[in-house]
Amino acid sequence: MSLGDDGYGGDSRSGRPDDGYSTLGGTRQTRTRFADGTGGDGYGSRRPARSSRSLTMVVGVVVLLVAAIAFANMGGGSGDSDSSGGSGGGKAGAAPTAATGTKPVTGKNGTIASGFAHDEQGAQSAATNYAVALGSAEMFNATARRGILQATHDPAVVERLQTDMDKAYSASLFKNVGLNEDGSTPSGLTFVSRTVPVGTKVVKQSNGKATVEVWCTGLVGMAGQGSTKPVTETWFTITENLKWVQNDWKIESSNQTEGPTPVTGDNRASTADDIAGAVEEYGGFTYAR
Repeated sequence: MSLGDDGYGGDSRSGRPDDGYSTLGGTRQTRTRFADGTGGDGYGSRRPARSSRSLTMVVGVVVLLVAAIAFANMGGGSGDSDSSGGSGGGKAGAAPTAATGTKPVTGKNGTIASGFAHDEQGAQSAATNYAVALGSAEMFNATARRGILQATHDPAVVERLQTDMDKAYSASLFKNVGLNEDGSTPSGLTFVSRTVPVGTKVVKQSNGKATVEVWCTGLVGMAGQGSTKPVTETWFTITENLKWVQNDWKIESSNQTEGPTPVTGDNRASTADDIAGAVEEYGGFTYAR
């Protein structure tokens, strides 16, 4: 599943909103309505120890995976001061869980959905899809990473962000997650890094800015025989400060906190080969309200 050849930098509006399927990531993947109530996949693995890596930057905090999905702290504000949380100007919080029936997006930048509606639902959908992209294995490839940052962030912050992230994704980081020093995957193994959104909540919204929390579970590790870093599960919440720019929602800054984390279930852990096969066979989704 490679993002590097898709050219994320453009602002495409040529998608097919009536098409129930797309070829995101090279697979036939279902476009789903994203319900922002609680739920999720009791993966059954123990929650790994978390780590974090700080990178000082004016624009804010941006996603970074360090061993077990961690994020780069870059400091910065949370956006607009208007605190209206719903389309009717009510209290901020979770919206109803049912899908709205509204067309979620009008296009895509490479494999990342774009053209989100300029409203609360569009902000939730954008934040959710961006969380998935920024938590993907493609972030460990320099070309794909730059494309993802261009597709998901405010152009005003992209150049500095790319520089900082290129420094962060270093040989030592690659080694820490089980990759080779050049970022390639060791022969016979499959590198897994996926973010799976569970729900969203609008914290703050005004005409041109929105703050959205995305509750997620994630998978990270190396699948395959002989792996010393097996795929494990983690739970976290990403807060994205979005800005309406170039007729779409883009990230100005973001941060991540641990949990909420459910009790681990009694599911038997699958073999390394089963996990590797699942990652290759099961594609992801375009998320929307």
